[in-house]
Amino acid sequence: MSGSNQGQGSAVDVPLPEYQNQENMLSRLRGAMKNRADNQENIAPKAPQRTVLGALQNNQRSKPQTQRGAKQVPSCKNENEVSKSYAEKLGNKQPAFQIHVDEPDGSCAKKQVSLATKASTEISPLKLNPAVTRLRQPLACLDIPTTCVSNMDVSFGDSPMDMSVVEGEERPVDVNAATEYISEIHTYLREMEVKSRPKAGYMKKQPDITNSMRAILVDWLVEVGEEYKLQNETLYLAVNYIDRFLSSMSVLRGKLQLVGTAAMLLAAKFEEIYPPEVAEFVYITDDTYTKKQVLRMEHLVLKVLSFDLASPTINQFLTQYFLTQPVSNKVESLSMFLGELSLVDSDPFLKYLPSQTAAAAFIVANNVITGGSWSKSLVEVTGYTLEDLMPCIEDLHQLYLNATSHAQQSVREKYKGAKYQEVSLLTPPERLSLS
Repeated sequence: MSGSNQGQGSAVDVPLPEYQNQENMLSRLRGAMKNRADNQENIAPKAPQRTVLGALQNNQRSKPQTQRGAKQVPSCKNENEVSKSYAEKLGNKQPAFQIHVDEPDGSCAKKQVSLATKASTEISPLKLNPAVTRLRQPLACLDIPTTCVSNMDVSFGDSPMDMSVVEGEERPVDVNAATEYISEIHTYLREMEVKSRPKAGYMKKQPDITNSMRAILVDWLVEVGEEYKLQNETLYLAVNYIDRFLSSMSVLRGKLQLVGTAAMLLAAKFEEIYPPEVAEFVYITDDTYTKKQVLRMEHLVLKVLSFDLASPTINQFLTQYFLTQPVSNKVESLSMFLGELSLVDSDPFLKYLPSQTAAAAFIVANNVITGGSWSKSLVEVTGYTLEDLMPCIEDLHQLYLNATSHAQQSVREKYKGAKYQEVSLLTPPERLSLS
């Protein structure tokens, strides 16, 4: 009986240490949680950080800077201990990069740069190889052997940074001209403008919108571009997206502005360095549409356009013509003014290709300002003769004559400024003297 009682007593007494261990563990956890809570109370709350745009912070938009790629170091370790533990973790593993270093004799040697070093009393646990230190020196400190300098060709005549001296003045060369490729660029743009061309008579199949409604929309987009200081190319692209979308989809008049807003958003994303945010486009519609509606329409426009957003525009062709035949700033501004006027009225200008409308705008502007016409060099580059462009020239000239009485005036207001030499204030001639 006593043995039995002892056995039973032992069966009861055995689990006690385990329960005691669990209680001790719980008490330690409670103490740790309490200390952690006390420490957090002593830390001042951080102000919310503003979201970073684009790739400036490697697209880490939602994470504060202190949380990006850095591991939290326990507070119980000082810097020396951290450096020591870091070196111990590396151990015998010594991954290395191969850096190509130019030798004095002109050869190129590969040198191993080890990332693992012994623990030291310095703040940084890493020691740079002398080769890396040499590469990090300013260029002025690098020693270049005299023999190498004598053998170097220091002529930079073909460099984009060449400074041509004209009449005693230094003039920077236009690196955007690319005159040796101008023919190939123009040929490519001519091919693409046919592929991304909207249907000329699509408005006849629209049950609820008209050409005047479209003109009001484009006029409003001109104001939006000026308000947010967007590029002219953004406006041209947005109008192209609208016309291509309406060529395939029937739209109610209550959703026409939504289509224009989504098209402008896409064009800004495609062309601008810092496009306005979606909330800005919601704001400019006076909250007529929600952010969700704008994003859904943006998705629909992309699907209808098959994500083909790189469409040649009148603006691009005008740039090509200005490079082929340089003209004054006033002629350029008047050409751009006439090109934007043609965006407002779909009838009759949708039946012309952007290259044709741009050529007509160039001819009219050049004739009004200088009395010039269409040069032989432009005929060779474009393949358009003056006779080929006459129907478009006549329509554009008529639009120019009626610009002051047009219902939409945003384009004229835009080109009244000194930025565009106030070309919209010029009185158009009743007839063009073209030869």
